Amino acid sequence: MIRIALALLLFALSAVPANSASGNEREVNLDGSLFGTLTMPGGEAPADAVLILAGSGPTDRDGNFPSGQNDSLKLLAEELAARGIATLRIDKRGAGESIGAAPEEAKLRAETFVEDAVRWLEFLEGEPRVRRIVAIGHSEGALVATLAATRHPVAGLVLLTASGRPAPALIREQLGGQDLPPEIAARAEEILKSLEHGEMVADVPPQLDTLYRPSVQPYLISWFKYDPAAELAKTGVPALVIQGTRDLQQRPVDGEKLEAARDGVTLLTVENMNHVLKLAPEDRAGNMALYVNPQAPLAPGLADTVADFILKMTGEEETPAPQTSSPSEGSGAPAPVSK
Repeated sequence: MIRIALALLLFALSAVPANSASGNEREVNLDGSLFGTLTMPGGEAPADAVLILAGSGPTDRDGNFPSGQNDSLKLLAEELAARGIATLRIDKRGAGESIGAAPEEAKLRAETFVEDAVRWLEFLEGEPRVRRIVAIGHSEGALVATLAATRHPVAGLVLLTASGRPAPALIREQLGGQDLPPEIAARAEEILKSLEHGEMVADVPPQLDTLYRPSVQPYLISWFKYDPAAELAKTGVPALVIQGTRDLQQRPVDGEKLEAARDGVTLLTVENMNHVLKLAPEDRAGNMALYVNPQAPLAPGLADTVADFILKMTGEEETPAPQTSSPSEGSGAPAPVSK
């Protein structure tokens, strides 16, 4: 296991060609129901490719959700494409242009998204210039990427701001910080324990309906059975785990658990990076403001690090290291320190 710390770093196909600064971009779909954007580097040479999987909820291909736009995954895709890596970013089932593919909530399962990811991996395999494929998962998408890698071969995994603990542990932590009335907190724990055992709960207090409404419980039960670290241990490909020190949703223990899952996992901690991959101020309000700020860039050096990880697997030359600058300036990235 390797740990690196960096300061301030960080199928039915229809296609409409378009040109981008990085290469050739086109809209793609699976069976006219699931949609995404494929960007290939310019020229005709073979290229490595990444499938980018978004996080929880109705998150679209760009990393945006109905309540706000941050373009984090779009920015990542564009920066990787500029470094010669093909990118496929997709709208999750039920999000963006794929909204029409959403099943009834009571029929949705965690495996639904895994099966979709496998189909997109198969789609990428059919692209003539693609030589190797890496799955990149952000937040809950990291678990989807990991599970997909146990069902379909990939060359590597990149897990961004990922959880290393089973979902019930995260929910307990989040509910514990909400100062719920004692009777509601006790009922929340009872419901959580029932769902952990695969048992539906009919009597849900109104205060907990958003989280535990009966129609969402089948999905929660399907999600709760997975331990992200244990699932990562089932994979055998190089894996890069990237966490931020100002992530409001994950903790250092998450990255540590993933790192400890098996050999071949590299953990990178990015100083001041938040959950949407951008450098955040110390205050919570300023951090949250970046969730709806598409103009804010990614953490400096993040795309270089991901690109270097991918290109090393094929023996390609690394991208140039960012210039070192003072941490107080909020730019650049000093040399890595291995532990």
